[in-house]
Amino acid sequence: MSVDVLLGLQWGDEGKGKIVDVLTPKYKVVARFQGGPNAGHTLEFEGIKHVLHTIPSGIFHKEIENIVGNGVVIDPITLQKEIKALIALNVDVNAHLFISRKAHLIIPTHRLLDAASEAGKGKEKIGSTLRGIGPTYMDKTGRNGLRVGDIEASDFKERYVKLRYKHLELLRQMNYEHTAEADEAIFFEAIEAMRKLNFVDSEHLLNQHIKEKKQILAEGAQGSLLDIDFGSYPFVTSSNTISAGACTGLGIAPGHIGKVYGIFKAYCTRVGSGPFPTELNDETGEAIRKAGNEFGATTGRPRRCGWLDLPALKYTIMINGVTDLIMTKPDVLCGFDIIKVCTAYKIDGKVYDYFPYDIVNSIIEPIYKEVKGWKQDLMPVRAEKDFPVNFKNYISYLEKELEVPISIVSVGPDRKQTIIR
Repeated sequence: MSVDVLLGLQWGDEGKGKIVDVLTPKYKVVARFQGGPNAGHTLEFEGIKHVLHTIPSGIFHKEIENIVGNGVVIDPITLQKEIKALIALNVDVNAHLFISRKAHLIIPTHRLLDAASEAGKGKEKIGSTLRGIGPTYMDKTGRNGLRVGDIEASDFKERYVKLRYKHLELLRQMNYEHTAEADEAIFFEAIEAMRKLNFVDSEHLLNQHIKEKKQILAEGAQGSLLDIDFGSYPFVTSSNTISAGACTGLGIAPGHIGKVYGIFKAYCTRVGSGPFPTELNDETGEAIRKAGNEFGATTGRPRRCGWLDLPALKYTIMINGVTDLIMTKPDVLCGFDIIKVCTAYKIDGKVYDYFPYDIVNSIIEPIYKEVKGWKQDLMPVRAEKDFPVNFKNYISYLEKELEVPISIVSVGPDRKQTIIR
């Protein structure tokens, strides 16, 4: 049995959490393979909105095993808050959540290092969420990090103090004023709460599930254009967000990857700094932001909005090996007479119909194709046959350009507002 992968194809915020929640009944296991609590996966059902930061989006389904893989970095404080919120909704977290011993821990001084680093960049800051993600991955690759399995060690406190001391020395060298002790008591309370959870050797558990032919869905966090290797560097996250990251972030062989579901919005958004070729700094961009409620689920920051970018989308489809596309939020575009789609970039007089090496230091002029919009509200639609003609034409145009079928269309935040084509 193969492992299917679900991930975002843009700069994040594509609606991954909702789609995982919708697809979960097909699977026995949902496994998160990278990222940290900077992710905000929003699910909405029965009139209630839920935001998950670390826990896989299958947690609301009974009989589903949810695994936090080794590629994830975990903030115990955030995790404890998340678990408390789930318990208040009568979710049996202990029965259905399993955490890899090899996942790394975010400690309070990681957050301070994140803030100090961002402050030191000035105008060149990358728009970090300041949750300690980058410094934690730096400790991981620098072979200094603390892992979930270390919590079980008798000298865990000593290991923590050693890492904390290293961080304080770095902060001193950066002349960054701080109160390092502020979250320490809360951190150790959260560590004690974590001791009650199921710590597992997740790579063995997942490969045993594969042998038993259990259906597994690997859930990505940030979008593909934020991948540390293939994203808009240096305005990226600190992990591999693409499908290959599922292998290293879960300990599964590439031959086990089956379907790759790629999620994209019918337009583009981005949070924080970094290049955004189709960004709309005008009334149209503001109209999309308001209609789409484009504010970060984790940070609350307003998202930058723009038209759909085909060169970038074709690029992420290629590097991920996408087999099925999922479109979200076309309902936001209802009412536009004309919808624009970027088909190429013009840089220094040269036209690029692909995603080039450097979009950070270049002045990019997007080349647009105009397609007819639709007036009909898509949110009440529950069947493909009821799509307005111009929306059907929009889907057909994108499928032709992208050469991958759009298998699912989401027309609203609720589970029921999901149409399988």
